[in-house]
Amino acid sequence: MGEEREDPQKLKRIAAAAYDYENDPRWADYWSNVLIPAHMASSSDVVDHFKRKFYQRYIDPGLVVEAMSFSSSSQPTRQSASSSASAAANDQPRPRSSGSSTRNSSTTSSNQTSLHWDRQMIQFSVNAWVFIVAVLAIFPLIPKSLSQRAYRLAFMGTACSSLYSLYSLYGTPTAWNLPAIQVYFQSIIATKDFIYSIYCLTFVTSHLCLKSALIPILCRALEHVAKFLRRNFNRSTLYSKYLEDPCVWVESNTTTLSILSSHSEVGLGFLLIISLFSWQRNIIQTFMYWQLLKLMYQAPVTAGYHQSVWAKIGRTVTPFVQRNAPFLNSPISAIQRWWFR
Repeated sequence: MGEEREDPQKLKRIAAAAYDYENDPRWADYWSNVLIPAHMASSSDVVDHFKRKFYQRYIDPGLVVEAMSFSSSSQPTRQSASSSASAAANDQPRPRSSGSSTRNSSTTSSNQTSLHWDRQMIQFSVNAWVFIVAVLAIFPLIPKSLSQRAYRLAFMGTACSSLYSLYSLYGTPTAWNLPAIQVYFQSIIATKDFIYSIYCLTFVTSHLCLKSALIPILCRALEHVAKFLRRNFNRSTLYSKYLEDPCVWVESNTTTLSILSSHSEVGLGFLLIISLFSWQRNIIQTFMYWQLLKLMYQAPVTAGYHQSVWAKIGRTVTPFVQRNAPFLNSPISAIQRWWFR
């Protein structure tokens, strides 16, 4: 009977191991939001554990994922066991030493938990603040001066949140020389936090005020706030009464929010091109933003959504150009060569 109960789980684990995570855009998004130290992120056991967690959440909820264990945690146990055995052989028991080591390990784990909680609390506070000021910036009845100030504060808050998340996950370069900095940037350039930090810096330094640029910021802040509330306040009466349904909706519709963000990001690129014909033109900002769109098209964490948007645009524009403006084929081909380079 025990083997019959284990067989379904064994098949589920095999299916989880064989799943193509790299071609699922949700996996890149999920992995970029996992808050673990950089040295743990390079461990294949840690990656496999979170892949099983991802598979359980999005593919097969029936998969049982065991708690993650580390070889380093079992090593002190073996050492303490061997030391206690030798102490018993020599009639020299050391209960005080064992008790102090237990207290030290418990203190270390509690400190790590507290540090992790502090980081989560900082991210939650900043993103909740970003959500509030972004709503103020979009709300039409707010005075113009207050709306513009809230507009810039929303971008500044998201930039700070993204940079703090990058620092928490990846730290700083191992050395302050060009090769070490290049290696560091290669490790973070395709992450969602880096993309959003550049996105925010592109708009917060511009005098052009595009309220639609706040849509990705709102979606990101909403996801972070809902995730934190569900994990830490799910037993609160206030949460159960007023916030549970919205938070459940947000977590079950993260793909919809990502699609909405990608559509608004691509649309902003065309709005910036149109703005070049106005007195508020900013050629440098437009060029930088299209470079960022190119990165979003290629980075695994956003590629799936952006490629879908550009595929829809191609299906709409290509027949029109072929039918009414064939002379645009050469410029479009040149743009495509730059885009895929």
